[in-house]
Order: sequence, then structure tokens, then C-alpha cells
Amino acid sequence: MGGGAQRHIGAAERRVRLALRHRLAGAARAAAPEEVAASLVALHGSDPATVYLAVGARLADPVKTLPETERALYEDRTLVRMHGMRHTVFVFPTDLTAVVHASTGLTVAARERASLVKDMAKAGAPDAAWLAEVEESTLAALARRGQATATELAADEPRLREQFVYAAGKSYEGVHTVSTRLLRVLGVEGKVVRGRPLGSWTSSQFRWAVAPAHPELDAAGAQAGLLRRWLAACGPATEADLKWWTGWRVTEVRRALAAIGAEAVSLDEGDTGYVTAGDAEPVAEPVEPWAALLPALDPTAMGWQQRDWYLAPELRRSLFDYSGNVGPTVWWNGRVVGGWAQRPDGEVVWRILDAEGVGREGETAIAAQAEHLRTVLNGSRVTPRFRTPLERELSAQSA
Repeated sequence: MGGGAQRHIGAAERRVRLALRHRLAGAARAAAPEEVAASLVALHGSDPATVYLAVGARLADPVKTLPETERALYEDRTLVRMHGMRHTVFVFPTDLTAVVHASTGLTVAARERASLVKDMAKAGAPDAAWLAEVEESTLAALARRGQATATELAADEPRLREQFVYAAGKSYEGVHTVSTRLLRVLGVEGKVVRGRPLGSWTSSQFRWAVAPAHPELDAAGAQAGLLRRWLAACGPATEADLKWWTGWRVTEVRRALAAIGAEAVSLDEGDTGYVTAGDAEPVAEPVEPWAALLPALDPTAMGWQQRDWYLAPELRRSLFDYSGNVGPTVWWNGRVVGGWAQRPDGEVVWRILDAEGVGREGETAIAAQAEHLRTVLNGSRVTPRFRTPLERELSAQSA
């Protein structure tokens, strides 16, 4: 993973890399959602609005956000929503689905299917052979329909309505429906993906669709490929960052680093980071200072486990929920300096929590990005799925 003296990449240079590679500086803004997704590798998809707002924050023309993202997701299918790292739903470039499936999905999928079969057996529900028949029938029905809800699929395959008791006798006992659990397993296995939402672009209820065909790849090779893509976007990153982002074992992270010939660099506070081969050279400064209003769960704010180089530790209590999910953030020149929210009337409001270096120039630039965000929202009202203290406070304020 490289040899000789290590180059030092400090926080200031890491922020420059972030500005350019995450398409946040003005000159680096993208023309289409596909460019954004390719640059970031993955967009968090568990909160539907995050995908659109993360794209919109990086497009040169915010008016294109909603129609172009819908086109990419549901017409051209150049972007796909599927399970990925850490058993989380993301939006990926379609040409990356095979890599994600082989590098992170297979292990989780085996565990999910085993868990479903075990839970059904404990409840006295039908066995794995029965489940395989239902799965085959469900996939055939979905192929005929193109896209369908679980309810529509159950009309074609009534056995999907079968229910069983989960964790009988426990405090968390509940009744599970085969359709809910099976479709989740099929999603993790890469056989189905989320289709169009039932409502608007902010809806969290989706139709299902058959997953795009992709080749079966070697797991180790796929892990190397995914790590190379991610380090190109987010390097330098520590081993802890890589393990956290991928959800892999540390042995898998180290194997992938060695496979791509990653170069070690020194970071602030004595940490060792890694970049792709040949990527340790200095990068040019952005042409001008930049500001951004990024949504909850944005891939930049959530990109690293170790965040002190762009986020002051004292801000975490206001900007993260108790599970570690980041809320809407305000950025100035590569640092998180505050947060934003929408009031009940849809007005975008923001607050600076760390004023160091912001000044009048920063406040003017942030206000301009608030206008950019209003254009992206186009009158829609968005409430993050995972709410944070500052977002709750700001959204509750009266004008």
C-alpha cells in the first residue's frame, strides 16, 4: 500500500478535495444527476427526499433537479435504488449494481434469508420449500407487471398475505406478513429494486421492480473495485472510515487496500489515511469560496466516521440524532457551520453555530444557497425522516 515517506494531507487540503470531488464548489457543479451519483458513488436512499436534495445541491441549474432525477431513476434507469453498504438503502449508478451486490450484498442477503426461514419455522409457518415457490411466483408476477406494490403482487400470489408471529412471548412480539419480509430479502439479494413512489418525490412508499440484470462478480474483486471508486471520491480516509462506510470486516478492508495499491498518507492528529495510487499529489484550490445547504443523510456529511476535520465535535449534539444520523447542514468552505430547516409554511431557515471565518461573505453566500434550495424544493415541504434537535427547533419557529 505504497512505500517511502508519507505525504501529509491536512484538513485544509481535505476540504479542497471535498469541494471539488463532491461537486460543491461553484465551478465543480454537475449538469445531471448521473454525474452527481458517479462522483459520490452512492446517495443515501432511506429518506426519499435526500436523493433529490443531495442532487439539487450539486447541480449547476437547480430547476433541473426534480425532472432530471425522476428521469434518471424511473425512465432511463441510469440510477437505481437498492440495498448496499451496512444494510442501508442507497441510490447507485446502475453500472455499479453488480459491484455493490457482490462486495456487500451477498453476505447480508444470506443472513436475511436464513433469518426469515428461521423465524417462520419458529412460528410454525410454511417451510423453505414453500417460500421458494412463493418467491418464484412473485418474481414472475412482478416481471409481468413491470412495477407493482406488495398489495398488487399479493393479488397475483395470495400466499404473500400469509402471516406469522415473530418473537412470540417477547416484549417485542409482532405479526409479520410474508410479503414484507420476502420482498426485503429479495431486495438485499439484488433480485428486486424500488420502483416509482406511490406519491410525490417525498413519498416513502414505493413500488417494486425486477432488478436490472448484472453479471455475478468475485467478492474480493468487487470489494477492490468499490473501494477504489470510494477512495477516489473521499480519499484520504482512515481504515476506521473505510470499515464504517463499507460495513466490511477489517481484514476485507485491508485486503482491498492492498489489491488496489492504495497509498498511505499522514493526516492531522497523527492518523494514517489512504488514497488511490497516484492520488497523493496536492490539488488545486477551488476558484472561489463556496457555501452549501445539504440535506439530512447527505453522503458528504455522512461520508466519514472520523469527522473532526470538517465538523467541530461540539456541533454534533445539535446536528445529529441519537442514532448518529446527520440532519440538514450548512457548509462554508469545507466545514459544517450550522444547520437549516423548513418552517410549516415552507420557508427555508438556517442558523450559524460555528461563526469562525464565516463573516459577511459567508453569510451572503449561504443566503444565496438558501435561494438555490428554494428553487429545488419548488414549493414542496420536506421533513427529514430522522429529526435532529436543531432541525426541530428551527422548523417550529414562527416567521
